[in-house]
Amino acid sequence: MSEDVKSWLELIFRWVHVIAGVMWIGHLYFFNFVNGQVAKTYDADSKKKVVPELMPRALYWFRWGAAYTWVTGILLLVFVYFIGASKSGMLIPLDSGRPIGMGHGISIGVLIVGWVIYDLLWKSLEKQETAGAAVSFVLTAGLVLGLHQIFSPRATFILLGATYGTLMASNVWMRIWPAQRRIISAIKAGTAPDGALVARAGLRSKHNTYMSVPLLFTMISNHYPAVYGSDLAPFFLIGLVALGWGITKMLYSKSATPAPAQFEPSAPAPKA
Repeated sequence: MSEDVKSWLELIFRWVHVIAGVMWIGHLYFFNFVNGQVAKTYDADSKKKVVPELMPRALYWFRWGAAYTWVTGILLLVFVYFIGASKSGMLIPLDSGRPIGMGHGISIGVLIVGWVIYDLLWKSLEKQETAGAAVSFVLTAGLVLGLHQIFSPRATFILLGATYGTLMASNVWMRIWPAQRRIISAIKAGTAPDGALVARAGLRSKHNTYMSVPLLFTMISNHYPAVYGSDLAPFFLIGLVALGWGITKMLYSKSATPAPAQFEPSAPAPKA
């Protein structure tokens, strides 16, 4: 493949990746910071009327935004790090003596095994959020330090982002969307949805919101060598995950206050 063709493909993939990502994360924040609060005000009749109309439409863009974001993200990982950086040391340092194929295999394995561990962890701790969050943070820190032993600092940042992105997209298609289909069907039929199902879908959506903030940082960090090039880069990354989770908690707290709902109607136009 010529460099010109490769460059054009990378550009197109990035373009679609950003568009789809905005669509996905925008709806994610709408669900968690806006709709979650508004839905608490619905009575039974309002819920039966609004939910079957609003949620299928919103979830359509939400889930397909997630799908296109993840697919183009994986394509970029392959083009930029597996193909483009194989001989430059951007994936695995050239002086490490490790074969590039090992880096490819570990990268793919981390994405698959990461989902399995995360899903099993939260199936067992879904009613113990504090403990689950603590274990998740320790696992994240361990993953970052482990990746740093094998990959370049730049690749470590992007692989953590790819891992979070994979967990988030898998949540959408394997946990949130199937649950929402059953919830919407129940509300449309005038019956109460399974409370455990509602809680599970809400929890996974909440996880996605928390993961999205550090994920977005890893996406832009690759443009700043001062960030990933430091000797302390893995510790910066771990700290920034904690900071991102703290910021998300603040946003949740803000969304639950009266402030976002305050509205000052415009003054009536003066009479002629």
